[in-house]
Amino acid sequence: MYHWNNMKPQDILFLVVLVILLILRRPKLAVGVGLTSIIISMPLFAKHIFFTAEHLTWYAASFFLLAIILFLFQNKGKL
Repeated sequence: MYHWNNMKPQDILFLVVLVILLILRRPKLAVGVGLTSIIISMPLFAKHIFFTAEHLTWYAASFFLLAIILFLFQNKGKL
């Protein structure tokens, strides 16, 4: 079971970036942050730092999901 007091610095940074992206409501920026997260995770996987690398890929998936949701809300009347 995950507890809030076990949050790592990358988890806190993820939540801060997620809130900022929610406030800005810019889906292309969310995609860019997601791609950056994947690019950063690649060398970590190569160095066998799996915990942080795996979390970065989950964060990227969250940013991509946020981008999809933002795109849908922005294009709601246009579809």
